[in-house]
Amino acid sequence: MPAFLTDDWFTKVEALTAQAGDLNLPPALNALAINLIVTDAAHQIELALASGKLQKGLAEHAKTTLTMDAETLRKVFLEYDMSAAMQAFMTGKIKVQGDMSQLMSLQTAKASAEQKTLFKNILAATE
Repeated sequence: MPAFLTDDWFTKVEALTAQAGDLNLPPALNALAINLIVTDAAHQIELALASGKLQKGLAEHAKTTLTMDAETLRKVFLEYDMSAAMQAFMTGKIKVQGDMSQLMSLQTAKASAEQKTLFKNILAATE
């Protein structure tokens, strides 16, 4: 099982995403692209949530960038812990640059069963 946010982890995420096929996303989520910058003591990792999928590197067309630590990213995006998301936002653990309305789309649009399964599989394959 690869460690979270390592190159091996991104390779595993890519493979699981390819296996998942069509995620049957609602239009609001399908059009959404948010850049995610994870900052930890020693390094910074750039990834994106685009069309319902996590990908290594930033999405050129993203209008919003979120900066947070790795634990917050894991809780919010892999475990779907929305209370952790609100708490992290309110305490400054998540910093937002750009279009805040993108976050509203992320919060109100419902993930498809296929997307939930993909993220559950990614979480299960994460050390």
